Amino acid sequence: EVQLQASGGGLVQAGGSLRLSCAASGFTFDDYGIGWFRQVPGKEREGVSCISSKDGSTYYADSVKGRFTISSDNAKNTVYLQMNSLKPEDTAVYYCAADPALSGVTMRAYDEKGGYFPMNYWGKGTLVTVSS
Repeated sequence: EVQLQASGGGLVQAGGSLRLSCAASGFTFDDYGIGWFRQVPGKEREGVSCISSKDGSTYYADSVKGRFTISSDNAKNTVYLQMNSLKPEDTAVYYCAADPALSGVTMRAYDEKGGYFPMNYWGKGTLVTVSS
């Protein structure tokens, strides 16, 4: 059974930090890219960041560049998203997802098309709330 378990969300003040984790199981982790996405009710889903186990490429949305860092521990089948200097506009439900075609290049293409991310697997979200 495929599972993507996102965790690490919570309430933090503006300027604070959180680290999200996405633990994957049930598929060959090294053959997939893992992405982080976020969504606010009433708005389109946004691609935040991704990392490819195939080619090591990464992607960051312009809104998080310089503040968020994605990393992967292949031995643990886990991807992390370190979020620093958090802003109230980062408040959202954060999801991780996996797809064999996901890479830095494809994520940018999906994001430019706006809101449509054809991933094989999605995990349940974790809520991040940043207070001002």
